[in-house]
Amino acid sequence: MYDLFSRSINYLRISVTDRCNLRCTYCMPEVGVKSLPHQKILSFEEIVDVVSYGVGQGINKVRITGGEPLVRRDITRLVEMLSDVRGIKDLAMTTNGLLLGRYATSLAAAGLHRVNISLDTADPERFRSITRGGDIHEVFRGIEAADKAGLHPVKINCVIRETPDEPDALGVAAWGAARGYDVRFIHVMDLHAGSFSQVIGGDGGNCALCNRLRLTADGHLRPCLFSDTGFGVRELGVAEAFRLATEAKPACGSTNKTGAFYNIGG
Repeated sequence: MYDLFSRSINYLRISVTDRCNLRCTYCMPEVGVKSLPHQKILSFEEIVDVVSYGVGQGINKVRITGGEPLVRRDITRLVEMLSDVRGIKDLAMTTNGLLLGRYATSLAAAGLHRVNISLDTADPERFRSITRGGDIHEVFRGIEAADKAGLHPVKINCVIRETPDEPDALGVAAWGAARGYDVRFIHVMDLHAGSFSQVIGGDGGNCALCNRLRLTADGHLRPCLFSDTGFGVRELGVAEAFRLATEAKPACGSTNKTGAFYNIGG
């Protein structure tokens, strides 16, 4: 499956919920947001239908995101259902890690391959401030549980303001290096202003190499995080939504005035 710029599209990121158990300052308002009605959220069966069709068109890499995916009820069942789709070579999840200590073993048993865990500081008080109340020790326990469960490689996502030389980023880098975890640095992005850059230590943000589509929790296939365009799989059908989303992938991201990280997935 190729877009109009001859980029091979083989990566689908799936937001399974717009809900989150943190209120990070750069992602969500302090008072939270109005959640989508239950009937608008795709069922597990609908998600699997989308993924199965996508795999038939060349998708072989799938990442589960949110919001926070581990707050979605019975999330391990979805992982198990997706792991049964033949052709997926990489089944991963991005999580804030708060609930990972509880779920890591069952996620691995269900077929999840690996995890990326958000950690913007290694300091407990700074973490509490950035996340508006989060307990960093729960995240540490989650990371350790993921490691023990074999969800390798365990990767750490650290959001930075300017450079990896910032105090919080240096602390995370040292913490990760001491434990053998890969740390990637992600500049704070602004969807509305169209501000983004390439992930340090990863391919995200490199538009020339972009190989992904995004499925929102309410069933819209988006060709780009920095675009207002989306195609409903319920309204259009899965095949047509895939065709339109692939054809609509821009050469480079611009702005997104209608979405947010918590309902698209970062």
